[in-house]
Amino acid sequence: QVQLVESGGGLVQPGGSLRVSCQASGLIFGRYVMSWYRQAPGKEREFVAVITTAGDSTTYTASVKGRFTISRDNAKNTVYLQMNSLKPEDTAVYYCNARLATLRYWGQGTQVTVSS
Repeated sequence: QVQLVESGGGLVQPGGSLRVSCQASGLIFGRYVMSWYRQAPGKEREFVAVITTAGDSTTYTASVKGRFTISRDNAKNTVYLQMNSLKPEDTAVYYCNARLATLRYWGQGTQVTVSS
């Protein structure tokens, strides 16, 4: 049974930093492209960042480029999202996604709130 478990969310002030993690089990992690998505209240889920299986290439949505960094540790079956210079508009539930061909798995999400 595949499980993706996010952690590390919380409340942070504008300009602050936070790192969220997603630990995977039940799959061969190194074969999956890993992504982060987010969903703000009243909005559709949107793409945030993606990292290739070997971790040698990343892509970001424009609004987080230069502030967020996606990384992975295949030995730990974990993908990370380091978020710096956080803004109130980054407030959302953050989800990790694992993709291999037509297979897609989602975590349950972790809440990130940016507020003073």
